[in-house]
Amino acid sequence: MHAFTFNTARSIVFGDGSIKRLGEIARRELGERVVLVTDPGIAGSHLLDAALAALKSAHVRVTVYDKVKADPPEAVVLEGAALAREVGAEGVIGFGGGSSMDVAKLVALLAKGEETLDAVYGVGNVTGRRLPLVLIPTTAGTGSEVTPISIVTTGDAEKKGVVSPVLLPDVALLDPELTYALPHHVTAATGMDAIVHAIEAYTSTSANNNPLSRMLAKKALRLLGGSIRSAVREGTHSEARANMLLGAMFAGQAFANSPVAAVHALAYPIGGHYHVAHGLSNALVLPHVLRFNAEACAKSYAELAPHAFPHLTDVPPSRRAEAFIEALQHLSAEIGLEQRLRDVHIPQDDLPRLAEDAMKQTRLLVNNPRPLAVGDALAIYQAAW
Repeated sequence: MHAFTFNTARSIVFGDGSIKRLGEIARRELGERVVLVTDPGIAGSHLLDAALAALKSAHVRVTVYDKVKADPPEAVVLEGAALAREVGAEGVIGFGGGSSMDVAKLVALLAKGEETLDAVYGVGNVTGRRLPLVLIPTTAGTGSEVTPISIVTTGDAEKKGVVSPVLLPDVALLDPELTYALPHHVTAATGMDAIVHAIEAYTSTSANNNPLSRMLAKKALRLLGGSIRSAVREGTHSEARANMLLGAMFAGQAFANSPVAAVHALAYPIGGHYHVAHGLSNALVLPHVLRFNAEACAKSYAELAPHAFPHLTDVPPSRRAEAFIEALQHLSAEIGLEQRLRDVHIPQDDLPRLAEDAMKQTRLLVNNPRPLAVGDALAIYQAAW
């Protein structure tokens, strides 16, 4: 058994209606003045009502920063941090999807004024402290509520990550009822994102790939594979929604410690250039990356297959990896996701640029089970087109 480190959120609160506990949690963990980071869609809906009511009842003063957008640019992070300093925030709440939680992590960090955004990009470059932090997901996909990672769009399209245990929250609060109103397509895309997290964590070549991450990845696939269809078909299916949220968190804990690889590396340029949702970007390249990787890790894919798709237990081990990839591709189509890059209006002429950009994701590619060159990336994009 090789040495490893496993980090996660200090406290996890899970259950239907748990958002009503936010007031007591904030009062205990965050202080009397907080900034709540979210996006305009959530701020304009009723989704925040219970959270704000709970904070008000606990006499916690809230400033809402609601300018987060998908693939958040640096300007959003810096503006949120400036607001937190201006109002004297004692703590930060991230409320929403992965983008809102990622921004909240960096707002909590930069609000202390101890370091700059440019200085913390990369792995292990955070040296300062952060404000107390609570993260509340409203989608079942990114697992950001339990990861030490924040992804920011720099320039026009390139994405950079800040990776540090300092970004892990004090509390991750998961209330399945907050996901009931998710549209079908968002449920499908974010669910596939979580499935990718579990697969890539299990097969990561990171030196920190560990038994806890592998165990969580398999449990995540059982929950996600068994519930995603029901969650997409029936948004208020309470058991399916709870399983999806818990499965996404398990997958998040897995890849937070055994990092993801080429699926994400190839997905990032799709989101950066064409603003395709992250989960859908992953789903579009997933089967093609797995077929490329199968030469190196067919055994691992065969091990995972029955956890996501119990019927694959009966498939001979020699054929199970390919059956797993085919089942994932069929699942993506069954839950209504676009299947080809052309379906999201990506011109074939742009594929070489996507391949070049994917190669910049060295932080991710180093974890891939099979070395991947720019020509391989282009071939994968061409297969996905």
